[in-house]
Amino acid sequence: MAAVFITGTGTDVGKTYVAAALVRALVSRGVAVDVLKPVASGFDPAAPQGSDPWMLIEALGRTPTMAEIERVAPFRFRAPLSPPLAAQMEGRALIADAVIDLCRTRMRETSGVLIIEGAGGVMSPVDDHATFLDVIAALRVPALLVAGSYLGTISHTLSALEVLRARGVEVLEVAVSESEDSPSLDPTCEAIEAFGGVRVSRILRRGGYDAGDLIGRL
Repeated sequence: MAAVFITGTGTDVGKTYVAAALVRALVSRGVAVDVLKPVASGFDPAAPQGSDPWMLIEALGRTPTMAEIERVAPFRFRAPLSPPLAAQMEGRALIADAVIDLCRTRMRETSGVLIIEGAGGVMSPVDDHATFLDVIAALRVPALLVAGSYLGTISHTLSALEVLRARGVEVLEVAVSESEDSPSLDPTCEAIEAFGGVRVSRILRRGGYDAGDLIGRL
């Protein structure tokens, strides 16, 4: 079994778009694949259409029923805030160890490739003591880092690469999703490649993510 953790330099950079594209590519090649987004903030149970879990389930070719959403995203919160704050607003507590245990269980149960998507960025908190970096490091799985192309993304991306590598996390590649009103995409990607020593995929206005090369390395 192989597992890949999709993380980002921040929120709204295209993690779910990349995760769904990777899932569709695996499905099209006949590879057994499952998805897990253990923590989802900003989830409205009255309007689940278009949510991150919904998109991931559709990428699998399944119907996004509430039972499927509960399976794919067990820890769901209404407020579009960091998970601990969103949980607190509902009088609930989110524990990082529970998230890690869930991921490990699903990894054992998955016979093919498991795509795990985090919430927010690499250093987004999971509880009062741990971040998603702690989760990724504990799982000992490689990561795919998603970034935008906005002004400042080079620093953000290189910082994320540094902290991931410092914790022994293998970064398979960086996927840069073109942001609106951003500087030129190619020079940004070239700078990340040069300074980060990492393969970079370009996504033009989220118009397509080529996961072919990555699949060959899973």
